[in-house]
Amino acid sequence: MSEKHPIIAITGSSGAGTSSVTKTFENIFRRENVKAAIIEGDSFHRYDRKEMKLKAAEAEKNGDKNFSHFSEANNMFPEIEALFRDYGNTGSGQRRKYLHNDQEAAPYKQEAGTFTPWEALPKDSDLLFYEGLHGGVITPTVNVAQHPDLLIGVVPVVNLEWIQKLYRDKNQRGYSAEAVTDTILRRMPDYVNYICPQFAHTHVNFQRVPTVDTSNPFIARDIPSPDESMVVIRFSNPKGIDFQYLRNMIDDSFMSRANTALKLVLSELDRIEFDRTDKPDTPY
Repeated sequence: MSEKHPIIAITGSSGAGTSSVTKTFENIFRRENVKAAIIEGDSFHRYDRKEMKLKAAEAEKNGDKNFSHFSEANNMFPEIEALFRDYGNTGSGQRRKYLHNDQEAAPYKQEAGTFTPWEALPKDSDLLFYEGLHGGVITPTVNVAQHPDLLIGVVPVVNLEWIQKLYRDKNQRGYSAEAVTDTILRRMPDYVNYICPQFAHTHVNFQRVPTVDTSNPFIARDIPSPDESMVVIRFSNPKGIDFQYLRNMIDDSFMSRANTALKLVLSELDRIEFDRTDKPDTPY
């Protein structure tokens, strides 16, 4: 951890909703005039889109039915840890971007699905902000989770996570429901081995729970709205957390365990920060 060069990491599976949490932090950074060095977890995939398709076809030919973007083999875990360590020590590091679509690729005159060249982080950043799949990953040779000053897990109940992924990949990326379902099944071993264990090492977990029927996520037409959801908020260390203040600030919230609170509206996190900035004498 570093007081001089702090690191915030948001970790969660594909379709979990990490982008929504990131937007909240971006609003906070803008309001507080904080200059964050943004790191996209996708940029630490080992292969670009074309290479990944070739590797996947080769793996399937060799009998590997579980080749996925979640695995250690297809990501650069040591490089993620090196970036976090270097930034924490010196405020420096290297980053690149993964260009998801033609719109993102156009300014770089590259194809969608490719990486930009590595470049140095800005020298005057106030903090490092990571959003991706592996912000808290631990393996026998790598411990990324030890570096962030604030490590946040975004992990909906699994049926909701699948609904969100199906909806996004079908409507924003043009995949068929069958293709998305195949991806979910193929990734399952790596999901269990590399994604889920991270949430035992986070400082805070946000788990969205629908209050409507999501029994069969593969036929759901819509993502449950914020009004049709609750969010379980778990603190790994409740010491120093003013739960009474949080209960007062978050409408209809209550304590379910000593380190857990529930809330009904997803946007409350941003509202709490807004209220806090308007009331600087209020403890938080």
